[in-house]
Amino acid sequence: MRLKAALKGDLKKHMRDEYRRAERAVKFAVGEATDGLKMTMRRQVLSAGLGQRLANTWRDAVYPRGQVSTRAAGVVYTKASKIMEGFEKGSVIRSTDGFWLAIPTPNAPKRVMGKKTTPGNLEKAKGIRLQFVYRANGPSLLVAKDHQPSYRRKTGELSGFRKASNRTLKTGRGLTSVVMFWLVPQVKMPKHLSFYDQAKKWNGRIPEYILKHWRD
Repeated sequence: MRLKAALKGDLKKHMRDEYRRAERAVKFAVGEATDGLKMTMRRQVLSAGLGQRLANTWRDAVYPRGQVSTRAAGVVYTKASKIMEGFEKGSVIRSTDGFWLAIPTPNAPKRVMGKKTTPGNLEKAKGIRLQFVYRANGPSLLVAKDHQPSYRRKTGELSGFRKASNRTLKTGRGLTSVVMFWLVPQVKMPKHLSFYDQAKKWNGRIPEYILKHWRD
């Protein structure tokens, strides 16, 4: 039908119009696939429990910007590439000093002095000295001695542990040692993301999207 119309009218004009439609179709198809890949990666990050902020580091761009072209290309990237690569490959994390990797237990506060809790800043903030406990079977421990439990007034539930008061230290009642960190030589990150598999999937949809956007 298009060829018949072109023969009856201005063939050159028809070819220019058709090429223009092709440019628009390719640009929109690449844009749709690029956005689909970006949103898929964001959903994967959220499903892995890594949070919306990290999910939003996935961005996309389609080139040439602001123009239609049969050579349009899409790029999907992240501003947290090292973190994403770890979850893509299931990387092994080791201590920076090559000895122990300290993992906070639920007994340790999530943040200390506005920063992520570490053995060093916990000792400094609480004025305590963590004790090393070696275990042949299972992770070794960093333990805070001379602590006492704290309970919620309304429910009586355990809310955490605090450094024992002088009175408690004198009587010895209610004193306990609290495991603050597990110590392991290394940990392997779980593989949660599949960027390359998803990239192949969305790239394979481009021809379908081109036909969808190539309208009369």
